[in-house]
Amino acid sequence: MNSEISFLLNDREVQTRLPAGTVLLDFIRREQRLTGTRQGCREGDCGACTVLLGKNEAGRVAYRSVVSCLLPLAEVQGCHVVTIEGLNGKDLTPVQQAIVSEGGSQCGFCTPGIVVSLTGFLLHDRELQSDDAVTAMEGNICRCTGYTSLKRAVERLLRELRPPLEAAPDRLAALITLGVLPEYFSGVAPRLQAIAAAAPEAKELQKTAAAVVVAGGTDLYVQRGTELPEKELLLLSRQQGFSGVWPGADRVSIGAATSVADMLESPVLNAALPWLAGCLRRVSSAPIRNRATIGGNMANASPIGDLSVMFLALDARVGLRGPAGNREMALRDFFLGYKKLALKKDEVLAWVSVPLSKNGISFNFEKVARRRYQDIASVNSALGLEIEADRITVAHVAAGGVAAVPLYLRAASAFLAGEQVSAPLVRELAAVADGEIAPISDVRGSAAYKRSLLRRLLFAHFLELFPGRLAAGELL
Repeated sequence: MNSEISFLLNDREVQTRLPAGTVLLDFIRREQRLTGTRQGCREGDCGACTVLLGKNEAGRVAYRSVVSCLLPLAEVQGCHVVTIEGLNGKDLTPVQQAIVSEGGSQCGFCTPGIVVSLTGFLLHDRELQSDDAVTAMEGNICRCTGYTSLKRAVERLLRELRPPLEAAPDRLAALITLGVLPEYFSGVAPRLQAIAAAAPEAKELQKTAAAVVVAGGTDLYVQRGTELPEKELLLLSRQQGFSGVWPGADRVSIGAATSVADMLESPVLNAALPWLAGCLRRVSSAPIRNRATIGGNMANASPIGDLSVMFLALDARVGLRGPAGNREMALRDFFLGYKKLALKKDEVLAWVSVPLSKNGISFNFEKVARRRYQDIASVNSALGLEIEADRITVAHVAAGGVAAVPLYLRAASAFLAGEQVSAPLVRELAAVADGEIAPISDVRGSAAYKRSLLRRLLFAHFLELFPGRLAAGELL
């Protein structure tokens, strides 16, 4: 028998015994008949099914926008799920009114998801800048009005709401007063605490042969969504010690279930690796970053996984946990072949750790895709360097889309160690790297094209990191 799942859906507590792997979107639309949440692509790309997911954190509820088509029902146990119906009142909210006033809605199919995304931005974002508001909508597609009208709606909304929100000591209370949120939001935190108190204790980590491990599920549900409701799930987010960022004396560690959004906002990571946030913003869209995890990205073993390539160039190690205990290995040794990992039976990826350099790391990440943001790369690459006295002491070069795995370029990395940066060095590096890769022709480009892309990305790393020393004309 399926276990009971309890959570708040808008202003109601609901219980269900549907299979844990059922996607939230199907429960919302089919079981609850809340059809304002639209069904679009079912791959997390269109944003039509966006909802807010609120979790109780130290007595307050933190809300994130997520796509409900990729979210297993078990993940919302003890949470607050907010659909567009849970935001509606007698009159239009300020978010809805701004969109209407600026002509940001035509057919209306995408509008509920956009309203939810912007409401989540007002709840979560501290700076309330227009660029960040647009970023919050970047997972929402609107084919009717285009985006200029929506950008105008954002500017209008922030002109009206930024002053009172900046002056308010309590963001949630201020949004209720301003009519952005219904009054019932003020009582959500204690209601979630009551649900949590009544819930059975979470079981200890135990991976069975039949269990499917779910980290964020943002690719897993795209690939296997129809079969997962019938499967036993092991949700890493519900396991102790799999989420968060921990500083150490010479390393920083990241739990496998830590989302990209949590990494972006981590004070520990921002202090240790201040340039990483800029790289992470190029990973997918905001609602996907709110769910996608570092462990899921690596265990997925996609040859073009952005996080895998970044962390290969950071000389990362992975921690593996199983019945025999914990063990650790270099990330570069974790990928054995296409979608094949160095995991023993019943092991799961538990954490990723990165060494900290006393002299700092010069780092750059590049990717080529049809769009600069929110897209899968044709080829991506990362470079991490340690430099002393104008000489490279340590180098780590990685690339994706040029082999069956996210590839650590061992020969290229060794070639750079001990050298001074120069145009001839970079040109020769490209030749060394070309000898290590084995791209194939596919829908993202021919093998020859991918070889050419990697060469240009390697040039881009050095032009970005050493702008006064190298010029593009010297490398071509």
